[in-house]
Amino acid sequence: MAKGEIGGENWAKRLRNGLVAALAVLLAAGLFLANQARQAGTSLATLAAEAVPWEEAQANGKPSLVEFYADWCTTCRSMAPLLANLKKEFAQQINFVMLNVDNPKWLPELSRYRVNGIPHFLFLDSQGEVVGSAIGEQPASVLRANLLALAAGDPLPLTQPGPVSALQPGGPGLPAQPDPRTHG
Repeated sequence: MAKGEIGGENWAKRLRNGLVAALAVLLAAGLFLANQARQAGTSLATLAAEAVPWEEAQANGKPSLVEFYADWCTTCRSMAPLLANLKKEFAQQINFVMLNVDNPKWLPELSRYRVNGIPHFLFLDSQGEVVGSAIGEQPASVLRANLLALAAGDPLPLTQPGPVSALQPGGPGLPAQPDPRTHG
């Protein structure tokens, strides 16, 4: 009889451990899916698709926030929800432009604006002139204060650079070639 109880205890322990493991897997999958759903509307791809095209921003007479970014940039990705919220608040007054540094089409702009780290933010007045810039992760309060000033035509109060992602020549899928982003 003692032998049967031991077998029953083993079976009960295995069942309990199996249920705990299954519950842990379900919980992890649920958290992953919830996080994906939360970020679905704020990805870099979504922001870029909804951004004002560079050419339009140059011609429409509104000030602009231009972000030089890359899909592989973790700081750029982490700032996407913040930029989406700021765009909702300021879209009527300010162009939100996104230029992917891995697209060779933007090499002239990368050189002109001396982009050497990302994210690199340019604040352009309604005539397209640079009134400030910031590099790296920026707090919401800093970007919002600068956008309020930009919309009002006032001097920007805060344009200090933050930590940056190093740029890699060529980028994913592009041939390595000397360009204005290298520091050699």
